[in-house]
Amino acid sequence: MKRRTAREKALQALFQIDISKVESSEAIQHVLEDQPNDQYLTGLVEGVIQYQEEIDQIIKEHLEKWTIERLAHVDRSILRLAVYELMYCKEEVPANVAMDEAIEIAKIYGDDQSSRFINGVLSKVKQAL
Repeated sequence: MKRRTAREKALQALFQIDISKVESSEAIQHVLEDQPNDQYLTGLVEGVIQYQEEIDQIIKEHLEKWTIERLAHVDRSILRLAVYELMYCKEEVPANVAMDEAIEIAKIYGDDQSSRFINGVLSKVKQAL
């Protein structure tokens, strides 16, 4: 599975977990749609779940006039995914790649403002890290 596809599937799984509070393994199986499991996809989902408190704290520190609870579920999931890659996947994913991927995914799954919003927040997170 290409990493872009893995990120999109991870976003879908994280969105499902955020909305429905299902187990991560169940969400991953659902988004795979009978495709073989992907190690990168699983690593992203499990990593975001494992470090969600730290990730959310970083996001909260870089939101202006917003709370994390007010964010659209899609935007919140994209930010969590990207911040996880920025913080914990530095060795294998350059920061600019993690940001660009998140912005492109936001253009597909978010609303008209999502990509600019994601870009602004992630730029601040990247500078802080």
